Amino acid sequence: MEIVVTGRHTQIKQRFRDVVDQKMNRVTAIAPDAQRAQIVLSHEGNPRQADTAKRVEITIIAGRTVVRAEASSADEFSALDMALDKLTLRLRRTRDRRKDHRRGYTEMMPVDLGVVEPEVEAEEIAEEPNNSPAAAVASDLGPGESVEVQVGDTPIVIRRKLHIAEPMTIDEALYEMELIGHDFFLFVNKETGRPSVVYHRHGWSYGVFEIDTPENMAND
Repeated sequence: MEIVVTGRHTQIKQRFRDVVDQKMNRVTAIAPDAQRAQIVLSHEGNPRQADTAKRVEITIIAGRTVVRAEASSADEFSALDMALDKLTLRLRRTRDRRKDHRRGYTEMMPVDLGVVEPEVEAEEIAEEPNNSPAAAVASDLGPGESVEVQVGDTPIVIRRKLHIAEPMTIDEALYEMELIGHDFFLFVNKETGRPSVVYHRHGWSYGVFEIDTPENMAND
């Protein structure tokens, strides 16, 4: 498995790279078909956030499946351990779901499969000189590219990123949402062709929003 370690607003020390290489055995033990692991270490410079100053994001690519987890802590090593705990849990759930499908089971309960955030390569972030919310959505983006704009002198940062994804069913969208560990997931509904969002409500309760325009509804 290829392992890529990158840093955002921080330098990656060799000791951290060595620890990552050692701990990735946990991933290959559960997902031997994993082809690539991308680990991104970020540093938050605000001293008020010292307890969560280090954030580790792990993305595993295994064929067409992408599993992602992240965690924050006061140091990069504990953040790595927490992110790995989340990741291995999602990998086990994915493995178990595959086994159930091979046995012919149909599981309607929302399980994990994460909307693929294929951050396979290090992100290219384009900085806009115009500090306004409009600047964050004004530029054209290619697949995987993103833009971040800080609004004036405020701490507000708007980030925009373009993802390419195949249309899917609601059940598949729930599966994807659980796998990446988010509370919501944006997708294109395969059955209606509409942009839609699935989201957590409480417990095992979920909701779905669909979006359409008055013009499209009038033409139906």
